[in-house]
Amino acid sequence: MLGALAKKLFGSSNDRRVKGYAPRVAAINALEKEVAALSDEALQARTAEFRQQLTNGAKLDDLLVPAFATVREAAKRVLGQRPYDVQLIGGMVLHEGAIAEMKTGEGKTLVATLPTYLNALEGKGVHVVTVNDYLARRDAEWMAKLYNFLGLSVGVIVHGIEDEERQRAYASDITYGTNNEFGFDYLRDNMKYEVAQMSQRGHHFAIVDEVDSILVDEARTPLIISGPLDDKSDLYVTIDKVLPGLVPADYEVDEKQRTVSLTEAGNEHIEELLREAGLLKEGDLYDAHNVTLVHHVNQALRAHALFTRDKDYIVRGDEVVIIDEFTGRMMQGRRYSEGLHQALEAKENVTVQPENATLASITFQNYFRLYSKLAGMTGTAATEADEFFQIYKLEVLEIPTNVPVSRKDEDDEVYRTFEEKVRGVIREIQAAQENGQPILVGTTSIERSELVAEMLEKAGYKLLDFTDPTALEPVYQAAREGKTIKAFAVLNARFHEQEAYIVAQAGVPGAITIATNMAGRGTDIQLGGNAEMRINHDLAGMEPGPERDAKAAAIRVEVASFKQRVLKAGGLYIVGTERHESRRIDNQLRGRAGRQGDPGRSKFFLSLQDDLMRIFGSDRMDGMLTKLGLKEDEAIVHPWINKAVEKAQGKVEARNFDIRKNILKYDDVMNDQRKVVFEQRRDFMKQASVRETTDDMRHGVCEDLVARHIPAEAYPEQWDTAALKEGVVQYLNLDLPIEEWAKEEGIADSELRERIRKLADEDYAARIERNTDEVMIYVEKQVLLQTLDTLWREHLVTLDHLRQVIGWRGYAQRDPLNEYKQEAFELFDGLIGRLREQVTGNLMRIEVRFDQPQDEAPQDALPAPFGDYGSGGVQFAALESDAAVLERDPADPASWGRVGRNEPCPCGSGKKFKHCHGQYV
Repeated sequence: MLGALAKKLFGSSNDRRVKGYAPRVAAINALEKEVAALSDEALQARTAEFRQQLTNGAKLDDLLVPAFATVREAAKRVLGQRPYDVQLIGGMVLHEGAIAEMKTGEGKTLVATLPTYLNALEGKGVHVVTVNDYLARRDAEWMAKLYNFLGLSVGVIVHGIEDEERQRAYASDITYGTNNEFGFDYLRDNMKYEVAQMSQRGHHFAIVDEVDSILVDEARTPLIISGPLDDKSDLYVTIDKVLPGLVPADYEVDEKQRTVSLTEAGNEHIEELLREAGLLKEGDLYDAHNVTLVHHVNQALRAHALFTRDKDYIVRGDEVVIIDEFTGRMMQGRRYSEGLHQALEAKENVTVQPENATLASITFQNYFRLYSKLAGMTGTAATEADEFFQIYKLEVLEIPTNVPVSRKDEDDEVYRTFEEKVRGVIREIQAAQENGQPILVGTTSIERSELVAEMLEKAGYKLLDFTDPTALEPVYQAAREGKTIKAFAVLNARFHEQEAYIVAQAGVPGAITIATNMAGRGTDIQLGGNAEMRINHDLAGMEPGPERDAKAAAIRVEVASFKQRVLKAGGLYIVGTERHESRRIDNQLRGRAGRQGDPGRSKFFLSLQDDLMRIFGSDRMDGMLTKLGLKEDEAIVHPWINKAVEKAQGKVEARNFDIRKNILKYDDVMNDQRKVVFEQRRDFMKQASVRETTDDMRHGVCEDLVARHIPAEAYPEQWDTAALKEGVVQYLNLDLPIEEWAKEEGIADSELRERIRKLADEDYAARIERNTDEVMIYVEKQVLLQTLDTLWREHLVTLDHLRQVIGWRGYAQRDPLNEYKQEAFELFDGLIGRLREQVTGNLMRIEVRFDQPQDEAPQDALPAPFGDYGSGGVQFAALESDAAVLERDPADPASWGRVGRNEPCPCGSGKKFKHCHGQYV
């Protein structure tokens, strides 16, 4: 009670924080007339002035007021938009490295330009992160006009562009791209073999659009670069055929935890089925030699019991495509790991792709924590404020709307069955549409959206076909006549390509749009429709001229009249067909109505058969409603139900946060090791020569060998000289008389160590002399990097397996996380030891030969990865011949003499020498 009184008197902490920005907003506004009086050239010159001030020691905060005033004026001139005062506050919040929660329609894309410009002045690069390629391209093209006007360069990173294009984009002052591309580029950079091939130039400042979607929803799935393993597609198909033989009593499904496991009877039954199929040849299922079968059975069981077609994934052509449960979008190119995706492919009878091994991976949490400063913006973040602060140290600040929100959020209607609920939704849609109100119907999955569409079709509504460019014309015509037409559009992953146009016209009078989810659509629903997008669509084929201008003007007038009709009808009506697990997703749907002070309303329709109500609601509710006399097609409406549902959603959110936090604790262990490996790797790449490192490794191997086989203070007769001799052959490729040396009177282990080390150094020096110093410098770096990569990949697989089984340590009253940390440290220590041994072993066997490759040979071909040193020497082509003559004959390599790596090849191919005849094979 006292808290509520204090909040009324003094405002919330959020209100007080927002008020704290008022003096700087006033200062920016005070500069507006002065800046507006500048010519374009004078306004553009301010960028150079700001940069000079930074060079002279000024801080970014010192430049905030004049820089924001500059961007505001440039936006007015170039984009025809003037940032509101609340947008200036949003920009300041982003500049401070926090999350600005701004409602839909408040102009977040424009807000981002203010801190982006200010921070880009330092010249270290600013990354603007979006949820998909369409938005990355759109925002980059749209805002590049502003940035280019002010003298800043803009790049965009999207899927499928070449490395050189990526490097140019990252070299720009401002780079737009998706979270996936930024993360994958980081991993790819740390798999390159030359610094010049790397794309990213650091992680200075990032602004994440739809920050809740990227840093929370998508953060559950790590980014993984993988390579193919042996093809086991037949095994997946065979096991999938066996699985239908199981009965429901053979396994238990936990929907809350999303797990499935075989019962004792199920284990016996599956063993019987596998024996009949000839897959289980001896022993029982859980014998060590049958562990692969267990893995495949478990994944097939998960695919059948936990994953539903058109909800968790769709089948498109000959592939299974994951559906993001939060956005309803296809996650093209993303695959479930550990064989689950292959199990789904077998289930759906499409081609089973080979399994992959992890080559590099990182979670979004750990990628975005690389940035020196991180900020984000979204319409819904307050419900996840604790997670943002705990994981990313990001505070959430709610920015007030420019115009007060006038949307009416009505209480939920709860029905007993799903069918009753859908009938209630249809009745509501019919009543609203007859009034000329546009309706956005929100569903939680493609399956549900198609079910609602089917019910609408049964009620006499027609599904609009957006492959026809004139699909919306009947809707426009009915609106012109003051009527409505029984037609609707569906927006889900199946119609991904047309989504911007469908969303843009969802505000036309009487329009009905069914959407899986509205997060990150990037297009606002404008009442009456979007005039500009309609002009671009309807007049796409017309040449510029008076006729086109006249038609465009007519469309604008018509859209304005449509808007007036929709305003009278009460604005956009949001009809939610189900509550999502997360309150945030429901709020995103609601937020589509009531933008910039527009009227609107929202209502959710629930049934006791909905997943959320069924799993988390009370089991007694159905019986209670029956006793209360709730008849068929009647609903119960009460604010208490809203609170109960939100409480259930809060429980789910808390559980999901705990899962993500627990996963992150384990990944942090790997991340610490990843940072060490990647940093060391970059150091090796930057060094002109790694000779000092490889020499130290060789000397370390000599010391390890002696220490391993000659215990400290042991007598010579206790020395294991045979094993030491074998180790010297294996790791140093030297056949030394160790036994004879050990028989010498008074010889100590230190003397033995020095002899081995001296002879190894002499042998390696002779190898350098034989193969030339220049070649060996290059070879040493390649051996070191590629061996490190191979061992790191093996280490990732081992850690992954360790993580899956470490939980069993809990039964021994030991903390699995501490056990994992200890085991991971020991494994990493072992990796360093093996790196030293394998690099030394490879280099002590390397021999270089000269080859004359064909012009068609693949560029930069290298033996990758290097074979184990025990299998013989790795052969290279020499960089150059030893001949030195005055004239070069293109047809005679012997006449070329010394040729620099980056010189044009003397053969006349036009390629660099290193990509042609100087290529390593």
